[in-house]
Amino acid sequence: MKLAVNPTRMELLRLRKRLVLARRGHKLLKDKQDELMKRFMGLVHQIKDLRLSVEHELEEAWKRFLIARAVGGAEIVEGAVSMPTRKTCVEVRKQQIMNVAVPEFKLSTEGKIASYGLATTPAELDTALVAMERVLGRMVELASKEKALELIGDEIERTRRRVNALEYVLIPSLEETIRYISMKLSEMERGNLTRLMRVKEIVRGRT
Repeated sequence: MKLAVNPTRMELLRLRKRLVLARRGHKLLKDKQDELMKRFMGLVHQIKDLRLSVEHELEEAWKRFLIARAVGGAEIVEGAVSMPTRKTCVEVRKQQIMNVAVPEFKLSTEGKIASYGLATTPAELDTALVAMERVLGRMVELASKEKALELIGDEIERTRRRVNALEYVLIPSLEETIRYISMKLSEMERGNLTRLMRVKEIVRGRT
């Protein structure tokens, strides 16, 4: 679609500079989109493997809890874990991935994992708690990667819209307008040349 501008040489120079900037911006955004897609697909594979691992570890941890309940009794196991001495915190940091602020979750713990007497509880409870603590760290890592995937996906969509706007709207409009102004200026030059030649012929005829 041709832009509504006056067909002048100044406008032609301005549009040509704008076209150069638009093409440069399109290339930069396209490179950014390609790099984001690489990061996105890399995260997809990491998350897929990590999720399968987390689900497997969770399943194993719950199996150990069930064994502990079966061996020691539900009341003993529930009483043993009802007064925890372990404090767990999640720290959130920000990291930049291609100008995308991505949160990074870091798990920190304080205190002892066992808050009960070892003589009155089954050994399976100890292994269940250790397994659950290990999988908790993996779950936090999974949440961090999934949030990064979501944010990078949003940025890819925004970048794609900008690339398409430049590629299919702005750049074609600039090119069409530049052709239109160049054609108009050429017509004006030919008209001026024709008038000049007629003036010369008239002057020569009078002399």
